[in-house]
Amino acid sequence: MKRSYGKIKSRQSVVLASAAIVFVALAAPATSSAGQCDDFDRSVCLQPWPNNQFAKKDKSTPTGLRLNLLRSSMPANTKGVKIDPTDINRADGFSPGSYVSVRVPGLDTPAAFTASKLVPLTDMGQFGARGASAVIIDAATGQRQLIWAELDAQAGSAANTNLLIRPGKNFLEGHRYIVALRSLKSASGATLAAPAAFRSFRDKKSGGGARRAVMEDIFKRLAKAKIARKDLYLAWDFTVASEKSLSGRMLKIRNDAFTKLGDKNLADNKIAGSSPKWKVTEVVDYSEAQDANRTRRVSGTFTVPCYLNAPGCPAGSHFKLGKDGLPVQTPGNTMEARFLCNIPRSARVNGVVQAMEPTMYGHGLLGDYGEANSLNVRQFGFENRMIVCATDWSGMAEDDIGNAVKILQDLSYMNELADRDQQGFLNFMYLGRLLAHSQGLTTAEEFKLDGVSTLKPGYVAYYGNSQGGIMGSAITAVSPDISRAVLGVPGINYSILLLRSIDFTDYEAVMIPAYPSRRDRTLSISLMQMLWDRGEGGGYINHITRDPLPGTQANKAVLMHVAWGDHQVSELTSFIEARSLGAKIYRPMVAEGRSQEVTPGWGLEDVAEGDTGSVIVIWDSGAEMIPVEVLPPSVGRDPHEDPRDNQVARSQMAQFLFGGTFTDVCGGQPCTVQQS
Repeated sequence: MKRSYGKIKSRQSVVLASAAIVFVALAAPATSSAGQCDDFDRSVCLQPWPNNQFAKKDKSTPTGLRLNLLRSSMPANTKGVKIDPTDINRADGFSPGSYVSVRVPGLDTPAAFTASKLVPLTDMGQFGARGASAVIIDAATGQRQLIWAELDAQAGSAANTNLLIRPGKNFLEGHRYIVALRSLKSASGATLAAPAAFRSFRDKKSGGGARRAVMEDIFKRLAKAKIARKDLYLAWDFTVASEKSLSGRMLKIRNDAFTKLGDKNLADNKIAGSSPKWKVTEVVDYSEAQDANRTRRVSGTFTVPCYLNAPGCPAGSHFKLGKDGLPVQTPGNTMEARFLCNIPRSARVNGVVQAMEPTMYGHGLLGDYGEANSLNVRQFGFENRMIVCATDWSGMAEDDIGNAVKILQDLSYMNELADRDQQGFLNFMYLGRLLAHSQGLTTAEEFKLDGVSTLKPGYVAYYGNSQGGIMGSAITAVSPDISRAVLGVPGINYSILLLRSIDFTDYEAVMIPAYPSRRDRTLSISLMQMLWDRGEGGGYINHITRDPLPGTQANKAVLMHVAWGDHQVSELTSFIEARSLGAKIYRPMVAEGRSQEVTPGWGLEDVAEGDTGSVIVIWDSGAEMIPVEVLPPSVGRDPHEDPRDNQVARSQMAQFLFGGTFTDVCGGQPCTVQQS
């Protein structure tokens, strides 16, 4: 987000410049001496990934499994410190946004990829082809998972080039999946020989131990799906983490925190108990000459229970866990979260003050709540008569930059980011309750004009951009008070997004000295997704528009606004999100020739005027199309901020949030916006 980067970039550059000093100062935890690898892919431990070979049986979990990653098998940084898998191993399966990573010798060039007839990003409809060479099926139903495949364009050499298979929509929680690769070809068209360790199972040779029964089950299920055993190059299985594993921590702190307010039944969609405590610290009034959109800015703090292990929940702290593995609050530990609210000049209608609906705003990458002061956000409030309020995305806010740098040099600390992300979700939920409660901010004198409160309680919406759009899908899924949200330039699954985002370039520059192998970095990012799932939208995406989480009301919906050709949040991650949550798409999506897909927006149903469900809308300002390869865009201008800068787009957002329906503001034509 450029506008939130003005002050962040300067601080970020200082932190990045000192990265080497931070790295040297990190202590090296003890490492295990035992090894753990799968002979199916001997290029690197933990491949093929994800893989049930790296899990163990556990009757206490919903999946009957628990991850069992050995530290000795984890990637190591250049200090020799292997990633600590302790918190990852608490999961009962792999990420719903997992991508397959496997080395196939001979399938390491574009020519070999083409000869193997793998499903390309540009034509995902091929995933269902009878002879598709890469297939992932649901082990229980035999149904194929929507996927595409690619080779890492920045692997550096054929020897380091992995085959990556991405989900076109997220996998289902708790489900077991089988990966099958068959009839793979070299660049010359020759059929590649399967690894010897796999052939011993495929060809019914002796040995194999306990894995033999698992492999026979895999072959049996693949046969039912009309995938012949004799054609297989490789096959294995993995199980996706359960709902409890993914969201259990977040729901525990949410329920405990709202119980402290006296609201013990969040699913009834009724605001009960007391309001969170708050304190106003600053009020700034503006003349019309100073600000045509805003008449007052109110800033302050509100008190939130802290479930991290340090007083006040600072960056670098992590959950304090109880005996059940769920977070607990140290008695009396709270966090003072910041808020600011902008009261628009349109609070007065014909000179009379009228109360307005509140909307929470989520800021961009490693920014802060001050992004709500941006011109387009103030215009949004003024044009649509709403009070827009913001707080920080604790976990990925400006004061987390230093900790992010530390994490990039030793990924053992990734749990700190994921845990503080969840505390940040709780902060937003408390702000939402503060806005919606009849005894909350609506009673504050600072929100009154002419003695009348400008804030209408009872409802709160959410609107966020970039990181605020990414995290917004999670907060929508878990919030007791948000039923409708607008996600600006959003996506899910940071593990897919990062290497396609120009924003990650500076941060990868910090990571490279610590993890110089591109192959190790790609695998490590997928490992980290299993922690990030708890603190981003990918871990909650199945519970926004269907299957509401325990204690959460049904009938939620989101409007996704996507910038075509976005340099920062790749639109392909937006499509993964839209398919995963069951959104419909506005068509015509883009003008003829403005998409590299054979079928633009494949797999998404058309939306109709007046629809009340979730929708994705593409906004095109003529930017260069994104690379198909695993590369960040590098050509032309970045349209990342164009949709929010457009008044017509903002009017569609407001109608969705407060009118409850989708409105075609583009007249049946592709939605286009002027360059900002």
